Amino acid sequence: MFFDILTLFPKMFVGPFSESILKRAREKDLIDIKTVNIRDFAEDKHSTTDEPPYGGGAGMVMKAEPIFKAWQNTQNKREHKSKTILMSPQGKELSQDLVKDLSKEKGLTIICGRYEGVDERVRETIVDQEISIGDYVLTGGELPAMVLVDSISRLLTGVLGDEDSSKNDSFYNGLLEHPHYTRPREFNGLKVPDVLLSGNHQLIERWRKKESLKRTFLRRKDLLEDKKFSDQEIELLKEIKLELKGEVNE
Repeated sequence: MFFDILTLFPKMFVGPFSESILKRAREKDLIDIKTVNIRDFAEDKHSTTDEPPYGGGAGMVMKAEPIFKAWQNTQNKREHKSKTILMSPQGKELSQDLVKDLSKEKGLTIICGRYEGVDERVRETIVDQEISIGDYVLTGGELPAMVLVDSISRLLTGVLGDEDSSKNDSFYNGLLEHPHYTRPREFNGLKVPDVLLSGNHQLIERWRKKESLKRTFLRRKDLLEDKKFSDQEIELLKEIKLELKGEVNE
């Protein structure tokens, strides 16, 4: 099985993949691991891979173009098309059943996010599945990618492995994050939502809160069970439920 890992920090993988069981598995050609530096596919002389988010706010967002080009280059070099995974706290929680399913693939392309995350259009165009290793915050997707590769590799024929258990913590804010966008305004025919370009910070905050609630409601409804809602959140959640039922047309 092969793993192509798209990252801003390929050197992080040298140690973990050059020791112990994974080292022996690579030497036996049971697994093939390649890291791809996203910076190599940046379009400017400064190798820029992140930009401030549209609509304002703290942090930076990884640009869509370098990730897409790195992904396309990787796909073109492999004989078999691979499933693309984004390591994300918003993804499906990693479990042994999920590991077993993924171990049946011929290969995986794994994208490691950083900063505030990746431009939403990466998710919409090339990502097949988002995976989280637990409800806690890390500095990037590299460590989760290592966990994913390790957990899958141990199930492959000829690779010695055992089953681990893990603990899950709660998200500090109780909700999944809203979508992020940065330049350009249009990528692969997909546009940044108009509200983020409006300059109206009140509307932007409302949109973000609503998108956050919507994602949590659709993906991790369990996180809402014990949450204390503000009046605005109650109102937004009602809107979301009506929209999902097709009773509101925007």
